[in-house]
Amino acid sequence: MYSTVVFSVYAVCSDAAGVAGNIFAFVLFLSPISTFRRIIRNGSTEQFSGMPYMYAFLNCLICLWYGLPFVSPGIILVATVNSIGAIFQLIYIGIFVVYAEKPMKLKMLGFLVSVSAIFAAVVFVSLKFLDAPSRKLFVGYLSVASLISMFASPLLIINLVMKTRSVEYMPFSLSLATFMMSLAFFVYGMLKHDAFLYVPNGIGTGLGTLQLALYTYFNNASRGELKHPLIGP
Repeated sequence: MYSTVVFSVYAVCSDAAGVAGNIFAFVLFLSPISTFRRIIRNGSTEQFSGMPYMYAFLNCLICLWYGLPFVSPGIILVATVNSIGAIFQLIYIGIFVVYAEKPMKLKMLGFLVSVSAIFAAVVFVSLKFLDAPSRKLFVGYLSVASLISMFASPLLIINLVMKTRSVEYMPFSLSLATFMMSLAFFVYGMLKHDAFLYVPNGIGTGLGTLQLALYTYFNNASRGELKHPLIGP
């Protein structure tokens, strides 16, 4: 009886962590909307790059595949969040292609074909040549590499914040959502005993903590300078 209750509580906690991760990830997926409103309004992609959305699309596809029951049973919430993410990224890529100049349009379409081919190859190899345990290892390592590269991308923004001593290009809401999503899936991975989930999301949680700490420090510093401006000679 006691073990049944403990197992039920454990299952509820793990599911709650996964659902929370889905919610915070959804906030992240919505974050580029303002950028694409600007692109549509101006009828041009200007200096924006479409590559982050291409990388995110590949990451969502690989993590979606990893979360499916015939690859990793019991973590369907990983598949749900990444299926939604893949749809969002594909929409963003489509809008970018529509409004991009012809050379960039062709380049983005070429990358889209390449990403689709890579994912198709991953699916083919994992189903055709690997048994269930090997399939999970193969796709799991790919998902870890993909997630770590995604979480590492804000390092460029962190470097910019430290150089400029300004948080203008590091929105608080985006940093907070990244941290909360990583933390939720870190807990979800720990409760599911899945290193392919908790290792990359643990790294993401650490980087998210760093972003929030830098935001707090430089935001407070800039407010202090406004309140107590330096007096020149």
